Amino acid sequence: MSPDVLDEQRRRVLEALCHTIVPGSARVWPTVYIEALLTHMPEPARDATLAAIDSLADVADGGADALRERAATPEFMMVRALAVEAFYSDFVAPGAPGPGAWEEIDFNSPLATRLEKDWSYLGVGA
Repeated sequence: MSPDVLDEQRRRVLEALCHTIVPGSARVWPTVYIEALLTHMPEPARDATLAAIDSLADVADGGADALRERAATPEFMMVRALAVEAFYSDFVAPGAPGPGAWEEIDFNSPLATRLEKDWSYLGVGA
């Protein structure tokens, strides 16, 4: 599968959704993480995720108020799970301004500070 699973329209919609669902996440470029996951998903899961993004396209730019009416839908919950994972896993895409979530929430326990994150399994460079 090509690394370009998201066309420009879907990427724009997903960026808006991530920003609304996890304010401030845009600085780590969560769509890079989500697209990398999509390339490794089995086709039925990938198709369901793309359909979920598409189903929220009409409200993506409307902010939290527009999303509120869809918050209990499986499609919203799927996109929400991906947006939260993309940010709170402490992923920062190469070239993204950051900082990551762990710095923002001051997650600096001795074990966390020694952890070296490796996103190579996603095919995303360090």
